[in-house]
Amino acid sequence: MPAAPMPRRGAASTDVRRPGGDPWKVDLRELGRRAGSMREWDRTVPAPAGWGVEMIGVPEGAPVQLHLRLESVMEGVLVTGEVDVPVTGQCARCLEPVEDTLQLDVQELFAYEGSTTEATSEEDEVRRIDGEHLDLAPLVRDTVVLTLPLSPTCTPDCSGLCVDCGQRIDDLPADHSHEQLDPRWAGLADRFTPSKEN
Repeated sequence: MPAAPMPRRGAASTDVRRPGGDPWKVDLRELGRRAGSMREWDRTVPAPAGWGVEMIGVPEGAPVQLHLRLESVMEGVLVTGEVDVPVTGQCARCLEPVEDTLQLDVQELFAYEGSTTEATSEEDEVRRIDGEHLDLAPLVRDTVVLTLPLSPTCTPDCSGLCVDCGQRIDDLPADHSHEQLDPRWAGLADRFTPSKEN
């Protein structure tokens, strides 16, 4: 079997727009640094692992839809737009599965290296442009995780589980109850219970 042909020296990479094959990274060379230049960025990209809290989160590989506008400004690139992201989890009251799609607005300035914004901001207060690329994943991850409820519910008025039988209360009849017998009277109750043989 013949060996695969070697790429020609100086040939353009087929993956030049996505550094390292990372779909979350945006190549800014087309946008340029002239203030006021703008570019629409609509993509559907897979969610990385670890986007969630204890009872709800974004499944790894789930399609995240990005509808963004990238605008070149003096200090960097302003990213604004909307993110649609699916989430799954469990109801904190009845443990039933929960599925939803969050529609979140994002707006963030990514600062150029050496810009006034970068120089006057703390390390964790500003997002930075890495060379000719910016990474959208941390921005979207932070937006999603901060929006997720710590105690999600399947419905706003979910009644939870019956403490006696463990069944979902909303699925039980309205007159559902369990007879509560004080254990101190259990012996007397047995003596006065009518026998089924009579």
